[in-house]
Amino acid sequence: MSLKDAAVGIAGRLTDCIHVGNGLDQRSLAPVGWFEHDRAVRRLKDSFAAVPPGRRVRLAKKTSNLFRGRSGDLEGLDVSGLHGVIAVDPVNCTADVQGMCTYEDLVDTLLPYGLAPTVVPQLKTITLGGAVTGMGVESTSFRNGLPHEAVREMDVLTGTGEILTCSPTRNTDLYRGFPNSYGSLGYAVRLKIVCEKVQPYVALRHVRFDDVESASRALAEISETRQYAGEQVDYLDGVVFSLDEAYLTLGRQTGEPGPVSDYTRGRIYYRSLQHPRGVSYDRLTVRDYIWRWDIDWFWCNRAFGAQNPTVRTLWPRDLLRSSFYWKIIGLDRRFDIADRIEAHHGRPPRERVVQDIEVTPDKLPEFLTWFFTHCEIEPVWLCPIRLAGDAGELVGRTGVLDTDTAESSPWPLYPLTPGTTWVNVGFWSSVPADLTGPDAAPGAFNREIERVVAGLGGHKSLYSEAFYTPEQFAALYGGDLPGKLKDVYDPDGRFPGLYEKTVRGV
Repeated sequence: MSLKDAAVGIAGRLTDCIHVGNGLDQRSLAPVGWFEHDRAVRRLKDSFAAVPPGRRVRLAKKTSNLFRGRSGDLEGLDVSGLHGVIAVDPVNCTADVQGMCTYEDLVDTLLPYGLAPTVVPQLKTITLGGAVTGMGVESTSFRNGLPHEAVREMDVLTGTGEILTCSPTRNTDLYRGFPNSYGSLGYAVRLKIVCEKVQPYVALRHVRFDDVESASRALAEISETRQYAGEQVDYLDGVVFSLDEAYLTLGRQTGEPGPVSDYTRGRIYYRSLQHPRGVSYDRLTVRDYIWRWDIDWFWCNRAFGAQNPTVRTLWPRDLLRSSFYWKIIGLDRRFDIADRIEAHHGRPPRERVVQDIEVTPDKLPEFLTWFFTHCEIEPVWLCPIRLAGDAGELVGRTGVLDTDTAESSPWPLYPLTPGTTWVNVGFWSSVPADLTGPDAAPGAFNREIERVVAGLGGHKSLYSEAFYTPEQFAALYGGDLPGKLKDVYDPDGRFPGLYEKTVRGV
């Protein structure tokens, strides 16, 4: 069975179907083409040119996957028409993609060709440009690294109003400095990415571990060998429910037809991982595997009651998706609904704890022990990361990037050393605001997380709140390199700086 046949065969099961004729079918999107792309780029450049000198700018986008607030009076740039795939080359396994294209649309354009992005972040509305200028990890990151490592060429709108093309051999400083810059250097307009061939199905093994030490050791070993118990591993992540209940999920691509699970109704994916001992097995279509976490926003939609069996029966199937949960979060932020509920029950407000941190496998048990001992948040997600095999080739190609950090890491604003395994630990919930004491400062528990992670030689992603001092931030995220790059690519400060955006929320 071909991937395209398999895609048609799963009609009517997906959470994001569209009406086609008298039934339901998978979305299948056609590339937008170069002519329409060029028109959209002209509109973007014209909108930048229309902003008075000295005024700061941002993308005029309605949605965001950032969990930190944004303040400041910034002019919005016209990004209409920059939301699709421009062209696909199935022979060379590449695609030219617009910066505002969501991974949902990117996946639905590529799958009919038997292709997928090398790394697909977990939520459908994350954009390719956002994942490259920020961070994105998933269960292929132990073999494919991070999304920006698939980029072979990129057109970036810089602070001068120019669109510069960068690659490993052209404008290399911008190419290497763009990841983790969060729009402080500019915005990606076009990205040429390498894709990978995929099979129609993913066979899963959920392996239980009764302690985090053995789970951490297995995670490290599988990340390096790419196999477990003599079987190939194509996808690898894990979930830890407590210090004595952890699971690693090992996925293998397969073309074998057969029954597949459906987690868009009563069953909930993360609960399917749990079993008393040993190994349990499952199968998903490749598309349902890619979006297995989006249906329930990992497990975070339980806060909305969406995992209550009665509520779930009534919940519209097409609204079991992260984009709808974001709307609920927006209402909560606007009207302080959660804090009002806590106050009604005589409880203090809660501090939001939404973070992804990274430590090496040998430090993972220590972090998990501290975390589960100091808060009641559970479960947490594990995802190993190893930079792609050719990442080391970039080290030493310097211009502006002439520091020790740039010499040791190919992506100096988010230093990861080639050949080293890191483990992303994701936790998304809240704690009582006075958890660390009655006189706790705002963000007290998040600050404590930063302290503990730094003490373990780790760091964290910057999509959520951060509380670092400028000195702490510089030690973790490139030193003076963000400023040096900004002097070249945004000399007039049309975009907020990296520290301004990620810590001060500008």
